[in-house]
Amino acid sequence: MIPPTDDRPTKPALVRGLRRRCPNCGEGALFVGYLKVTDTCAVCGEDFHHHRADDGPAYLTILIVAHILGVVMHVGFVHLRPNPLLFATVLAIVCVALSLYLLPRLKGMIVGIQWARRMHGFGGTNGSP
Repeated sequence: MIPPTDDRPTKPALVRGLRRRCPNCGEGALFVGYLKVTDTCAVCGEDFHHHRADDGPAYLTILIVAHILGVVMHVGFVHLRPNPLLFATVLAIVCVALSLYLLPRLKGMIVGIQWARRMHGFGGTNGSP
């Protein structure tokens, strides 16, 4: 039997994941710590122990941060001509801060997409939709 695909819309699950919330109910926290996904949602009881985010969030974070900083480096150095040491220091701080901000959000987004698409065990076999 093919599971239904339209009862779990992808966009709301993606947005809830970006907010680091449960993709099912949008209320419970998706993470226990900084990047550890909770085993079950405290509000709706949805299981998350079988998610497979793996290296996807790290790759997306590197892709986004590199594109942003590449533009900033080009525009900043061409138009402002700052001291190279100061510029490198500021860019390093921005790179670390932006990476730390984006990484859990992108991991939540990937878990939300997996939940919506019924990937890697999110097939609804535990009684939840």
